[in-house]
Amino acid sequence: MAIKKSQLYSSIWKSCDELRGGMDASQYKDYVLVLLFIKYISDKYAGEPYAPITVPEGSSFKDMVALKGNPNIGEDINKKIIAPIAEANRLSEMPDFDNAEKLGSGPDMVKKLSNLIAIFENPALDFSKNRAEGDDILGDAYEYLMRHFATESGKSKGQFYTPAEVSRIIAKTIGIASTTNNTPTVYDPACGSGSLLLKVADETNKKVQLYGQEMDNATAGLSRMNMILHDNATAWIKRENTLSTPLFKDGDQLKTFDFVIANPPFSFKSWSNGVKDPDDFGRFEHFGTPPAKNGDYAFLLHIIRSLKTTGKGACILPHGVLFRGNVEAEIRTNIIRRGYIKGIIGLPANLFYGTGIPACIVVLDKENADNRKGVFIIDASKGFAKDGNKNRLRAQDIHKIVDVFNKQLEIPKYSRMVSVVEIEKNEFNLNIPRYIDSQEAEDMQDIEAHLKGGIPTDDIEDLQNYWDVYPTLKTSLFGESEREGYNTLKITQEDIKDTIFSHPEFTKYAKTIEATFDTWKDKNTTLFKDLTIGAKPKEIIHGISEDILATFSKTSLIDAYDIYQHLMAYWAETVQDDMYLIAVDGWKAELVAVEGKKREMECDLVPKYLVTNRYFASEKQAMEELQAKLDNASREIEELIEKHSGEDGYFADFEKVNKASVTSRIKEIKNKPEDAEELKVMEKYLALGGQESEAKKKIKEAEKALDAKVIDKYKTLTESEIKVLVVDDKWVATLEQAVKGEMDRISQRLTQRIKELAERYATPLPMLITETETLTKKVDAHIEKMGFILN
Repeated sequence: MAIKKSQLYSSIWKSCDELRGGMDASQYKDYVLVLLFIKYISDKYAGEPYAPITVPEGSSFKDMVALKGNPNIGEDINKKIIAPIAEANRLSEMPDFDNAEKLGSGPDMVKKLSNLIAIFENPALDFSKNRAEGDDILGDAYEYLMRHFATESGKSKGQFYTPAEVSRIIAKTIGIASTTNNTPTVYDPACGSGSLLLKVADETNKKVQLYGQEMDNATAGLSRMNMILHDNATAWIKRENTLSTPLFKDGDQLKTFDFVIANPPFSFKSWSNGVKDPDDFGRFEHFGTPPAKNGDYAFLLHIIRSLKTTGKGACILPHGVLFRGNVEAEIRTNIIRRGYIKGIIGLPANLFYGTGIPACIVVLDKENADNRKGVFIIDASKGFAKDGNKNRLRAQDIHKIVDVFNKQLEIPKYSRMVSVVEIEKNEFNLNIPRYIDSQEAEDMQDIEAHLKGGIPTDDIEDLQNYWDVYPTLKTSLFGESEREGYNTLKITQEDIKDTIFSHPEFTKYAKTIEATFDTWKDKNTTLFKDLTIGAKPKEIIHGISEDILATFSKTSLIDAYDIYQHLMAYWAETVQDDMYLIAVDGWKAELVAVEGKKREMECDLVPKYLVTNRYFASEKQAMEELQAKLDNASREIEELIEKHSGEDGYFADFEKVNKASVTSRIKEIKNKPEDAEELKVMEKYLALGGQESEAKKKIKEAEKALDAKVIDKYKTLTESEIKVLVVDDKWVATLEQAVKGEMDRISQRLTQRIKELAERYATPLPMLITETETLTKKVDAHIEKMGFILN
């Protein structure tokens, strides 16, 4: 039976992390990823003639498994596994598996390495058919591990990895998907682990040639392995400082490429070490030499010089490059005047693992530079979700950025095309807030309304997007005031919500949204139910997610990207695992034992609650009624104890109130007439306790009986019944609830705003003064009656 992918990846990470001990995650990752690499090439290429990767005889993962428990395991891995593979495939520096300082010595090393190897013996980690049928289990596992290693590595050591979400934006905005070149070249001068290069390569079906240079030796080796892991064995990865010693050259000049992308170290202080002045490669000619202690523009100018005359690229840089002065202002001016900057995408702060500062993507385009009249700017700084101690772009944020940038859509407070003329008026300062005010408008207080009453018409008109959908609702809520520019609330504040929710236009809109979802549901339910073994989940989610975005794109009030996010979040949480289970096993609903829980069975694809809800609704209702009786008895017991637990209460001296202590007390007082009232309380406690115990017993019996029925039902479920349970009752029902949740959120927002305005101006100042004077007179009168006179 197939294992859930999310469960597989998380279990690998958990196992790896447990074995790490005190070793820094940035170093430990090298050992884990080398094992992943050897497992992959062994599954995929061992014994294969003419394979792009050579796995020498005696150096496969199977041979590594044979070393488990060997007293010389570290030395043997180095000599018998790592060295032959590295030599056969021109791999650079590999981690030392015989390093006692990092891995312990003697039995500790043997145990740690043996356990580490065992993690990758998991039968579910079979890479022999990786990427077959669109299933990239290796790529998914790699990305999962890299993200967690980067998170654990801390501020200074996580720069080897560009967040996958940012990589996707770059890959989708530089234009490689639409290139007519059948063999495009892509270069990253600060490639790190190579994740950005690979994301760009994945964006096209063309035969891409990848080039990368990385300064750190271990990271360069990691990048080379990463290329092989992702079926890009022909990629050129070289190790050296790109700025002082660029290794990709045509003669004495820099080699040029169709696409250049990079996430260089921010504000690299020692960039100029080894760089001649004037520069041997003419990178700073016509632009200016970057400041000696800040390498941001050095990398950007290197990218520009490395682009062909028709080349396109993108570089992730800190926001400071957009507005810093002196020589950087001069360089920026010269780049803009040449038309090389196509756009700027401002990202949220705290996205990257090496720094918390906000960054931007500078998108470059030499091909259309001569005709460029402006720079397209996006402020995407507000769109993200918290993920631990970092921020993370959601699927909807990525999609919106890509859509808006590629279609050059101008959206208030988000994006606009800024002419070079306007930029020049701002002295070529590209600071995003100069051109896009993304701040929410301040909620202004109206002094006249506070003094004279009435709700300002301007505040009501600010809700125009609602009145466009509910045109007569506005007149149902507000009437004209005697003063121009102000309105009155026609109804009481308590009736605002009912008036909105019962209005015909509100009901009509709700039905429109429901019909819109039904359109998507009807189209895709059949697709879901037609899934078979060998299905390609990634292709399916791409199609259905684009369809839901298109379906809701014309709806008012509801943001189509919010609906898209609900689908993508549910995909990541549940549907992805479900579809991969179906792709491997088909529509099977098999109960398996729950780990760590005795005699408890569950099914991932068809959880028991789905079977209960559809086939045993009456039994479920009966159990709910029993639970209500239990809750009622428990509540009455609590109330009884609370009522008689005061200083002179019957339970005041009880150390613990329970059946035993109450029974004991009854024996003491049952023949004492003076304690008759207390006896009644004690007997009531026992009676309620009996009801509570009886309810618990019945619930337990009912649960057992229901569970037996549910388990029996699993044995007879047909494929069509399973499809109904999974598609209709699970996937579609969850998404339908999410859409209704968006409707509720929109409605509550309107209700709250109208209540807020009504309450704010309900009592104008003259009325407050009158009320204050009236109350003051009453207080004075009471004080005078008491024999006091206030001056």
